[in-house]
Amino acid sequence: MGTAGTSTDATVGERRQLINVAYRLLGSLAEAEDAVQEAYARWYALPPSRRQEVVSPGAWLTTVTGRICLDVLGSARARRERYVGAWLPEPLPDRAERGPGSGADPADPADQMVLDESVGMAFLVVLESMTPAERVAFVLHDVFRYPFAEIAGVLRRTPAACKQLAASARRRVRAARAPAPAPAAQAGLVRQVKEAWEAKDIAALVDLLDPAAVMTADGGGLAGAALRPVEGGERIAQYMAGIAEKAPGLELLERSVNGAPGLVAERAGAVLTVAAFDLAEGRVARIWVVRNPEKLRWWSRQG
Repeated sequence: MGTAGTSTDATVGERRQLINVAYRLLGSLAEAEDAVQEAYARWYALPPSRRQEVVSPGAWLTTVTGRICLDVLGSARARRERYVGAWLPEPLPDRAERGPGSGADPADPADQMVLDESVGMAFLVVLESMTPAERVAFVLHDVFRYPFAEIAGVLRRTPAACKQLAASARRRVRAARAPAPAPAAQAGLVRQVKEAWEAKDIAALVDLLDPAAVMTADGGGLAGAALRPVEGGERIAQYMAGIAEKAPGLELLERSVNGAPGLVAERAGAVLTVAAFDLAEGRVARIWVVRNPEKLRWWSRQG
């Protein structure tokens, strides 16, 4: 684990990793930032002599962040029962697409994120189906490769119990996930959806959607959104065309959403909607639409 030490630079340098871990654990960049800030607050609240005794500040911060996230996940279920409509993970922008002058800001959590398949919307939605302990064990072990001996310290369980939790979570992921399409294929299909949506071409949309497709929207009671999932390709196509009809002046842009091709709807430069897609056999199988403005703050920042 290395020699004891507590340099400020060493602990500050852990922030990027901690933000990435916490976002995958919580599905919310805002909550991830809060969890990491709380972990650092606890670190600096330790007496200097106690900090000097910590062999690996990074491991200490990871353990504390993991425990904070575990507590947040435990209370999240009750909070989400009161949430208006469906709750979806907070979508992430690609910092290269965040607009002129936005630049990378070391203090900005959105600029700390590594975008890979472990932040894909489909993956995060599967994580939401896990128990808090399963999610922590799986994310820390399978995504970040922490050993079960360290995860045991986060969950306050034996390494063997943590291994079982991760295995249970892994089965959920395997059962829910389809093979990911090539990025170019997904980008091409999303572009076709965009063009058909702009044209209000219901027939073209139906052709692009899987007959059993599902669209889930998250407005959080703060923006208009379907309160229940819209099921079936034809119903989704009609719903999308209706939105286009009622929203003149809306501009659709092809953007990376959680590291995969998606769509962003803007009006007068303000991001109102972010849509992520999951494909199956050359058609759109799932659409996740986030309209809750509290989850879109990273998209509209222009620096």
